[in-house]
Amino acid sequence: MDWQAIFHWVYVTAMVIGALYFMALSRNPCGVPKYEYLVATFIPIWSGLAYMAMAMGQGKVEIAGQITHYARYIDWFVTTPLLLLSLSWTAMHHIAKDWTLIAGLMGTQVIVIGSGLIADLSTTDETRFVWYTCGVVAFLVVLWGIWVPLRAKTRGQGMEFSTLYTKLVAYFTVFWISYPIAWLIGPSGLGWVNQTIETLLFCVLPFFSKVGFSYLDLNGLRRLRTRSTATSPKILY
Repeated sequence: MDWQAIFHWVYVTAMVIGALYFMALSRNPCGVPKYEYLVATFIPIWSGLAYMAMAMGQGKVEIAGQITHYARYIDWFVTTPLLLLSLSWTAMHHIAKDWTLIAGLMGTQVIVIGSGLIADLSTTDETRFVWYTCGVVAFLVVLWGIWVPLRAKTRGQGMEFSTLYTKLVAYFTVFWISYPIAWLIGPSGLGWVNQTIETLLFCVLPFFSKVGFSYLDLNGLRRLRTRSTATSPKILY
């Protein structure tokens, strides 16, 4: 039984369900900008297509006896910056968008993914871990960006809103930290787990990082906007 293909097809199915859910949610936006629903819907669509390629045996290449699933990186090059964009929009929900900060976070994330791809394509352990280290350093910059300057943007927008962002960024961080760990223990790194286990990890982690995050993000914003509308003073004529 080809467990890797099964994992990939289950992931594709989950992405389809996620995209349909966000599309349905957008029909009643509850005060949340429609572009946030658009991004939340596009992310699982793009990711599902990349994983469908892997489910059909595409999107991979063998380099020096090592399999590199470059379709994952095609997915991550697009979806991980978009996830940072969504998180940034949430952090600046009630204020003007700081596009310099947003672009800096998204651009640094591209470096993270690019370094990982080059590491995966490297033919020696030395070059592989040099590029892996470059990606980890860039990733630490991203973490600093979302916890310090981006989190600071939430101050002054209300305690409930600040609490929502803190919960989101904590959830975000836990799952994103798991990516380089999964890479390190897998065949591309130290080889502590085999390709099948690595495939399972890279199906579970993206599901919670993408659909799970967008679910919490959009529904959190919807609850706050609905509560704000409900408690706003009524005008009597």
